[in-house]
Parts: sequence; C-alpha cells; structure tokens
Amino acid sequence: MQANDASNPAAQVLPDAASNLNKKAQVADMFNNIAGKYDFLNHFLSLGIDKGWRKKAVKEVAAVKPGKILDVATGTGDLAIAALQTGAKEIVGVDIADQMLEIGKKKIAERQLNSVIQLQHGDSESLPFGEHSFDAVTCAYGVRNFENLEKGLREMHRVLRPGGKLVILEFSQPKQFPVKQLYRFYFRFILPLLGKIVSKHSTAYSYLPESVMAFPEGKTFCNILNSCGFKEAKARPLSFGITTLYTAFR
Repeated sequence: MQANDASNPAAQVLPDAASNLNKKAQVADMFNNIAGKYDFLNHFLSLGIDKGWRKKAVKEVAAVKPGKILDVATGTGDLAIAALQTGAKEIVGVDIADQMLEIGKKKIAERQLNSVIQLQHGDSESLPFGEHSFDAVTCAYGVRNFENLEKGLREMHRVLRPGGKLVILEFSQPKQFPVKQLYRFYFRFILPLLGKIVSKHSTAYSYLPESVMAFPEGKTFCNILNSCGFKEAKARPLSFGITTLYTAFR
C-alpha cells in the first residue's frame, strides 16, 4: 500500500512493497523485528561515527538550555540518553516500535536514569502532548520514515514552546568525488548485505539506502520545515555529507 505525501518522495519507499499494510505499520513491524540487533548494527555499519553525530546534535540542543526535551522516533533511546548532557530535567522519548522501546527502557534502567528519561509508545503524527510542552524537540534518523512528513513536523512544531529549538539528524548523500561514489557503493551493496546477515531481516537494510536516496535533503528539507511553521531552518552536512544536522526554531 503506497503512502501519499507529495512533499516526501521517501514516503513512497516501503520496507515491503508487497505488503497491504501502510508505511507506518510496516516501519513499526520492521523495527520490532530488528530491535535486538539495532544498536550493534547502528554502531558497526556507521563505523562508530554515529556517536559523534549525536554529540553535535546534543550541543545544538544545549544552546537553548532546555528543561524539558522530546525525542521523537527515539528507538532504543540513544539520543535521549545523550541529551542528558544538556542538563535537562525531563526527557521524553516516543516511538511506534514497542520492541525498540523495551530495549531502550532496559538501557535507561541499567543506568538508573528513570527519574529523568521516560520512553513511551507514541505516534509522531499525533503526539500525546499539549501545545508548547517542550523546550526542544529532537529526532535522529526518524523523519525519513514518517508516513506523512509534514504532519509529523507540524506536530513537533505544535508541542514546541515559542522560541524552542528543533534538532534533527538524518542521512543524506555526499556530493563530492570520491566520497559520493564510495558512499553509494557501500550504501547500496555492502550495507544491505551486512545488515541482512546480522539482523536476519530480508529488507530492512535495503529499505534504508532506498529511503535515503528518495528523501528531500538539504535546502529542500529546510523549505519544508519553514512551510510547517519553523523559522531559521538550517542544514549542516556532517562527515562529508553522509548525514545532515538540521536546526530550526518555533
């Protein structure tokens, strides 16, 4: 079943094109199935540089001295945990994949962080929070998976306080030779093979590069953020453009 989101060509990229489920349900099912291997593959396939990307995102969040942070598509909670460095007193993570949340909750309990970080089931397109509830909203590698990108972004805008900051990490495509060519070869052939072998999931790591290639990145995504009510949207390529750090204000 094809999703319908004209602003986001990646909405048409599905984990399982033969499935009758909508994209949201397919994404939740995919992440539930790979939850046990997700953290290992995240660090392994990115050669560990994903930790540095999160540090840069957290630094952007810290600039507004947030008391309360929402992490959308939190997964196993890595960015929510990293966001402790901002000094926030309350961090809430939401995700539609319950198995990912369960792993995140175990990590938080092991670190005795339950008094600060809470993870819960939540849909990015219908966030269970009131207007202006958070000082900052973050999302790491989740907006690409939204069934309706603009609806999810408008929800983030709604729950963010005036003057609050949005910080998003998302994969992007390097533009310079030879990084562009090496990246594409790795992303289209090596990563899907390794991901399939380790995760035992037939499509999760082929869906990843396909959705990245289709996602509206850079200035195009900044324009979408602005159209959803955000201000001063900026895109900062990291690691030769392998990923992009987006920031904007309400």
